[in-house]
Amino acid sequence: MAGKNTIFVVETIIITFLLFNIIEVFSDDLVPIPADKSQLNSWFEANVKPLDARKDTLDPALVAAEANKTIIKVRTDGSGDFKTITEAVKSIPEGNKKRVIIWIGSGNYTEKIKIERTKPFVTLYGDPKNVPNIIFHGTAQEYTTVDSATVIVESEYFSAVNINFVNTAPRPDGKSDKAQAAALRTGGDKASFYNCKMFGFQDTFCDDSGKHFFNDCYIEGTVDFIFGNGKSLYLNTETHVIPGDPMAMVTAQARAVENFDSGFSFVHCMITGTGNTAYLGRAWKQYSKVVFSYTDMTDVIHPEGWSDFGKKEFGSTVYYGEYKCKGAGATLDKRVPFTKKLTDEEAKPFISLAYIEGSKWLLPPVTL
Repeated sequence: MAGKNTIFVVETIIITFLLFNIIEVFSDDLVPIPADKSQLNSWFEANVKPLDARKDTLDPALVAAEANKTIIKVRTDGSGDFKTITEAVKSIPEGNKKRVIIWIGSGNYTEKIKIERTKPFVTLYGDPKNVPNIIFHGTAQEYTTVDSATVIVESEYFSAVNINFVNTAPRPDGKSDKAQAAALRTGGDKASFYNCKMFGFQDTFCDDSGKHFFNDCYIEGTVDFIFGNGKSLYLNTETHVIPGDPMAMVTAQARAVENFDSGFSFVHCMITGTGNTAYLGRAWKQYSKVVFSYTDMTDVIHPEGWSDFGKKEFGSTVYYGEYKCKGAGATLDKRVPFTKKLTDEEAKPFISLAYIEGSKWLLPPVTL
């Protein structure tokens, strides 16, 4: 009898230990983003810890890749390993299994770049004091909309730190056919962007597919300038509406099936511009899903807030939510009827790293 009691006590201790550690492993996903914006940095540092403190929670392939880093220097003056980013990407072997940091020197790089699905674990890094510009002029007329992007990322575990993505194609005039021009498309899973900027007009950024995280970023445009079917968390990111169009759309989220796991969540972001011409999102697809929380909206936002894009039946299927936003454009009195004014409980899934399963893959930005 005593032996059985001893076994029971040992089993209880083991189960308690395991349960405690399971909770500990996933705790960084569950801590909500604070309502007080001044606490963002401390929240991030506490919940997105470096590799050494996170090895038990991260994807094993990522841990292995981060343990075996290599740096490739790109400099326009020839002082690096390559003069172009294209050459640096080409040098990465297919089936790559280690973190490759492409350190890009200051200046303009006029290139159209594609990081293939077979080249995961790539980081584009620029000096925060001299951020490099990757520039091209592709349009939908020549490449199709999604392939017009200056930089296309299809690989997993991508990261960009201190990079400007620019499409210099002319602003669509409403007359020219297929004038859309993207600066960036990301279709790989588990991608992070820190202190990056995206410049364009219509369809500036294609948030194509997969889970993504954006922090301290800037995205500007006119129509549908954040579009796609990704599942992304945007934190402390400015979306700027370029003036001049009679109607502008910040987002066009492309969830077409009700049970598909995608959507855009903006937390502590800023929507800037003037003129009451912009909508937070339009119903590009039937189950489009976008939520803005703690976001500061200027009067650029039209009082109605959201558009069903002329498809009234979509009003009952889209998920367009707002939670504790502020500013002249955040007034809810005249919002369209299908706007969801979220309660604390309804907002909870959208305001933590659990939205993108961050504990499994999200790391702080690299510094060099």
